[in-house]
Amino acid sequence: MTNPSPTGPVDVLLGMYAAETEYLAAGGPGRAPFAPLARFFAPDAEMHQAETLPYGGVWRGHEGLARFFLEMGRTWEAFDMVEREFLATGETVVVRLRVRARARATGRELDFPVLQAVTVKDGRITEVRPFYWDTRAVADACAPPGD
Repeated sequence: MTNPSPTGPVDVLLGMYAAETEYLAAGGPGRAPFAPLARFFAPDAEMHQAETLPYGGVWRGHEGLARFFLEMGRTWEAFDMVEREFLATGETVVVRLRVRARARATGRELDFPVLQAVTVKDGRITEVRPFYWDTRAVADACAPPGD
């Protein structure tokens, strides 16, 4: 597997965001392959998500990340990063995002901030640690009534 053509940390992250948007727009689980996303991640990459999220936990390696993006696709019909502000752009990129999302199960829409710390080495993402402002609001928006 080759590295993505952009090698700067911000370029890698922007490429991954674009691939994630395409994945969700294609219909997510079972309708979109993980391969376009995989090229942005090191084989041993880790994704750390808050346990209280519908896709919470630590996802490791390409297999784990494929399962993570499958869960994201099951959770979100749309997940648009409408604002991005890069606060640090070294090996660890820190980006403040504003997300507009629509939950697949409920149709509820949510607008919320996320702060991400993303480590990029040798042109690939090795670790992602997103920090959601209000994980309960996200979980509530995704939970069908009675859950």
